[in-house]
Amino acid sequence: MSTATTSKELTEEEALFEYLIRLADDRLILGHRLSEWCGHGPILEEDIALANIALDYIGHAANLYEYAVEIEGEGRHRDDLVYFRNDVEYKNLKITELPKGDFGFTIARQFLFSSYSYYLYQLLSDVEDEQFCGIVKKHFKEVQYHLRHSREWVLRLGDGTEESHERLQNAFDEIWMYIGELFYQDEIDERLQDEGLAVDTESFKADCKEIIIQTLEEATLKVPDFDQYMAEGGRQGLHTEHLGHLLAEMQHLRRSYPDADWE
Repeated sequence: MSTATTSKELTEEEALFEYLIRLADDRLILGHRLSEWCGHGPILEEDIALANIALDYIGHAANLYEYAVEIEGEGRHRDDLVYFRNDVEYKNLKITELPKGDFGFTIARQFLFSSYSYYLYQLLSDVEDEQFCGIVKKHFKEVQYHLRHSREWVLRLGDGTEESHERLQNAFDEIWMYIGELFYQDEIDERLQDEGLAVDTESFKADCKEIIIQTLEEATLKVPDFDQYMAEGGRQGLHTEHLGHLLAEMQHLRRSYPDADWE
């Protein structure tokens, strides 16, 4: 099943496959980015926390890929989706593939993505697919922790020293153009919403913006303009130059030895 197929040609199963791939790609790519902090965290406790959150994301992605290939029914393994797709076949949001930057940039991204994920997963917990619903409910406790963890760091850094405040403000200013895509929807989303298998992101957009605004203001940070230019294209396989470099690193070993057996 091609991940580039248009929604007009898709059956319900094929649309759900695409939807699961989008969710999984977001979490795999962000998990990989976050894992780059392993051994480089600002303090030991945070080093371990970021590594654990990265593992959460990769675990969530693995569950979603596994269900996707089960629906596809073509005998593929979840690892085939991870290691043998090119960048144009990945459907992750652009915000997830940006380089990790400094600790302030990582925290800004974690907070924005976690706020979005919190509301998304809260509503996905009611989808009319028992297996998908079970996966989401299993992940939701960790999603709640991710939001609490990143929010506490936004407050600590924003209302901290002059330098931490400035760095975090710069990070939010830099990453802001990528948050519009969090709420992107197309025919695939609308098709599945009609079947009770997907969430209308417009239904929680106001709540998500509210928690972001409240947190930034509590952290004494300026809230960037929501009406500025917003980058899109990730769901269509149009990515920044950073994704190709990430995939080259992540896929190199597996592609070099495609028949390797690790057992």
